[in-house]
Amino acid sequence: MAIFLTKESRVLVQGMTGGEGMKHTRRMLAAGTNVVGGVNPRKAGQRVDFDDRVVPVFGSVADGMRATGADVTVVFVPPAFAEAAVVEAADAGIGLAVVITEGIPVHDSVAFTSYAKKKGTRIVGPNCPGLITPGQSNAGIIPADITRSGRVGLVSKSGTLTYQLMYELRDIGFSTCVGIGGDPVVGTTHIDCLAVFQDDPDTELIVLIGEIGGDAEERAAAYIREHVTKPVVGYIAGFTAPEGRTMGHAGAIVSGSAGTAQAKKAALEAVGVKVGNTPTETARLVLALLDTDREDTAREAPPGLTRNHTAADGDSSGSAASPIPRPRLCTESGDIA
Repeated sequence: MAIFLTKESRVLVQGMTGGEGMKHTRRMLAAGTNVVGGVNPRKAGQRVDFDDRVVPVFGSVADGMRATGADVTVVFVPPAFAEAAVVEAADAGIGLAVVITEGIPVHDSVAFTSYAKKKGTRIVGPNCPGLITPGQSNAGIIPADITRSGRVGLVSKSGTLTYQLMYELRDIGFSTCVGIGGDPVVGTTHIDCLAVFQDDPDTELIVLIGEIGGDAEERAAAYIREHVTKPVVGYIAGFTAPEGRTMGHAGAIVSGSAGTAQAKKAALEAVGVKVGNTPTETARLVLALLDTDREDTAREAPPGLTRNHTAADGDSSGSAASPIPRPRLCTESGDIA
């Protein structure tokens, strides 16, 4: 399984005929995403050739859904038109809207996330890289060739750190990676993803990436304490950020002791989350936890099953399963470890 996005997902792209929409639609198609149409009312009826795939353009999300059965839309429209695009998608009854656009006014984000929730549409974003279920589907701008399918779930405020952890753990792989966005108002939170990863049988461990500003990570820690039994590894960006200055994302601002990386780290560690001080250290914590879990499984395995070939691996009559390879990790100096 995966969360939110699978190989069965049928994807529309609002703004597909624009420069960014064209570029990333081509990349999504190359990753195996079932892109079934674009949306642009001024170009309805046209067809766009993406190498070996021709994608129709519809005048509205509702038209695209009726014609194709689409259940996901990816929004690549300018900030001034983002609210209208999301409201249109929600009115059409789309299940998931992935809002890539950055620079959307907070007032607009508040309006369309609230409206979409009432309509039953899940919003991922805004100002996010989207989400990917490796080997199945990619909705957004996440590079599809830096990791593989596996059993780690990832939820992150940061697009760049999403990519780095995906690459650092490329030999382990991911069930789904969700970039929720770094704006003050987002449609899907850390807690939303933690809940679904907890219930996903194909997710063995969860990586949570946060950053300075707000209290989302503290609230996630409280949720983990009460509801999450799977191991969680965390990383908080912004340990060296100066107080009172916005760093990168609109939500990444520290005031006094509130919202600091150290405070967030302490809150997560207090509920048993292991928190790395760097992305590479975070990756190593993941590897250590997965190795520990496999050692525990091996000790509990029936006679005749090895550490790397437990009952979960299938019939023990064949050759022993090979151990999961450790990725070569980049150190902070840029060297390969």
